[in-house]
Formats: sequence, C-alpha cells, structure tokens
Amino acid sequence: MNKKEMIALIADNANLSKAEAGRALDGFIDAVACVLKSGDTVNLVGFGTFSIKERAARKGRNPKTGQEIEIAASKVADFKAGKRLKEFVA
Repeated sequence: MNKKEMIALIADNANLSKAEAGRALDGFIDAVACVLKSGDTVNLVGFGTFSIKERAARKGRNPKTGQEIEIAASKVADFKAGKRLKEFVA
C-alpha cells in the first residue's frame, strides 16, 4: 500500500475528505519524526512503539572489490508492534 492508497483508506474509515485525511496523515508522520528527532519515543498502546536505536560502528566489505571498509555508527528508527497489532495480523 502506498501513501495515496493509505489516505483513501483513512478518508473512508474516518468519514473525512481525502484532503483532510492527507493532512492528518502528514501531521502524524511529522509529529512522530519530530518526537524521534528529540530522542523520545512514541508509544501507541495496542499498536506499537516508535523509537531510535543506535548502531555501533562496524567493519563491512565492499561487495564489488572485497575491500574491508569502516561503517560509521548511526541512529536508526525502530518500530516494535504492540500486542493488539500482533494478534490482529497473526
């Protein structure tokens, strides 16, 4: 499912126009990104938790040349599904 399809589904389920649903979805995405950027987590009970994980620096290989390279430490977004979501998709 892409963003356009998600907006249409939200509009149908919430009885909103597609424009309103699009603004709501964009607002949700921006809010989650802002909270994660500040270092906090977003916990939506039953749905899941968005958080930031830190990856340590590590060694890797260039697949083309086989040469060993250093991969820098980084932060990545993480999502852990909640109990209700896990039960729903199981």
